[in-house]
Formats: sequence, C-alpha cells, structure tokens
Amino acid sequence: MRSLTLYLVLLVTFLAVDAVWLGLVADGFYGRQLGFLLAAQPNWLAAGVFYLLFVAGLQIFVVEPGLRTGSLRWTLGRAALFGLVTYATYDLTNLATVAGWPVLVTVVDLAWGTVLSGAVSLVGHLAGRRLRRA
Repeated sequence: MRSLTLYLVLLVTFLAVDAVWLGLVADGFYGRQLGFLLAAQPNWLAAGVFYLLFVAGLQIFVVEPGLRTGSLRWTLGRAALFGLVTYATYDLTNLATVAGWPVLVTVVDLAWGTVLSGAVSLVGHLAGRRLRRA
C-alpha cells in the first residue's frame, strides 16, 4: 500500500509541475520552435502512457533506492541523471533523425527533464520518509 501511495504522490507531483511548465512556459516556446511538427490536438493516450511509465521509472530506479540509502543527495543525483538520460533519448533521437529539429529544443528539454525529475524525486523522497514512519 505504501508503494502505491508513493506512486500516486509522484504522479500527482509530476503532473502538477509539468502542467505548469507546459501551460506557462512551453506552449509558446514549442509552438515557435516546432510549429511545423505539432499536432492540432495532443494524443492523450500516448501522453498518459508516458506519464505512467516515467513516474514508475522514477519510483523504481530513483526514489525507492534513494529511500533505502537514506540519502536525499543520492536521490537527487540519480533523479537528475534519470531525467537527463530519459529526455536525451527522445531529444537526441529527434535531433539525429528529424529534419529541422532545433538544437535549442534539445537543450531546453534536457534541462527540463533534469529539473523536473529532481523536483518530483525530492517530493517523493520526503513523502517516502513520512510513509515509512507512518
């Protein structure tokens, strides 16, 4: 039950932080940079699957091991690396294969993936500590 609760905390945190990014910052930026590629409407099923999988990866590979070590520093370091690698997989593949893919989008996305993963994992680590004491 604690794992499910932790997953839900991570998911809600991820959705909230990413919604702020997408709503306030990214919408205009991505429109200007990738307007030629953007769909009229997002594929919500694909987005949902991404969010569910990404958060599961954060929990399994970052937050749970970080709680076992008892180190917030370890958690944040792994979170940053996880975010960088996962976002790089998408962006560097696009940079390599999509004609006209902007380098600026890749740089911004790599930074965002790193920060987002760190922020979500911070909340997850702190919540996980509380859940273990409960």
